Amino acid sequence: MDEIIELSNKEIVIERNEYLKIKGSVDTNLYYIVSGSLRVYFLDDHVEQTIRFGYKENLIVSLDSFLTRQPSDLLIQAIKKTVVKVVNRIQIDKFLELESNREEWTKILENLALQQMEREIDVLTSSPKERYKRVLKRSPLLFQEIPNRYIANYLRMSAETLSRLKKS
Repeated sequence: MDEIIELSNKEIVIERNEYLKIKGSVDTNLYYIVSGSLRVYFLDDHVEQTIRFGYKENLIVSLDSFLTRQPSDLLIQAIKKTVVKVVNRIQIDKFLELESNREEWTKILENLALQQMEREIDVLTSSPKERYKRVLKRSPLLFQEIPNRYIANYLRMSAETLSRLKKS
């Protein structure tokens, strides 16, 4: 991952609640989070549905838009002031011209796909307690970096239910 991050020649600051990507936009950038935290979500009948978080030393991307170069319904918003390094699609394409670099890129894509599969399992797990336990085991830092209301939305439960689970 370090070689991909080193491609970046641009760093941006997103203030709390500002957007890195808005609904309907095309985003062909990959972002490495230096500090702060972000959430990826979409609107389902005007209800926010959080599908991913990113915090220090994570990569975040609107993967559908990045891969297809088409508009996406996903939004990426800063939960708190966030600094990201930007790697654009042109930089990555140039990086991939060397066959030796393709293995690292494949690992990054595989990791993103596996994280998404884990996310799907979390959502399909019927018990809120099981969803909580799976995420806690997989991402204990999440609970230090992300406010409970966003985690509760991500886990498809009320903030009160998450609070009770954390206490038990």
